Amino acid sequence: MWIRVDDTVEVITGEDRGTRGKVLRVERQSGKVVVEHVNRVYKHVRRSQRNPQGGRLSMEMPIELSNVALVCEACGAAARVGARFLQDGSKERFCKKCGAGNGQISPAKTQHAKK
Repeated sequence: MWIRVDDTVEVITGEDRGTRGKVLRVERQSGKVVVEHVNRVYKHVRRSQRNPQGGRLSMEMPIELSNVALVCEACGAAARVGARFLQDGSKERFCKKCGAGNGQISPAKTQHAKK
């Protein structure tokens, strides 16, 4: 699972196909993500102290991780993501289209460092 909070993703299937948005939450157990302005539903709430007017609240619901693709910061395209080790032994995400790095996954480890 190479998608994290605050990444920009593009929806590749479903009703919101082609929509880009920021990841608000990642649910690792269920393999879903909540993306800003994607898969919006109305939740009907009754009047209460917290919500004095009541009515319908619009909120985002989770979508499957397989239905989104990470948008590369370098090339700006929605691409698949891979992982690779760098010279110092740290692991990073990279765009499979252009090969640019998209952030570090784990710190440097001596057993993965290239000599």
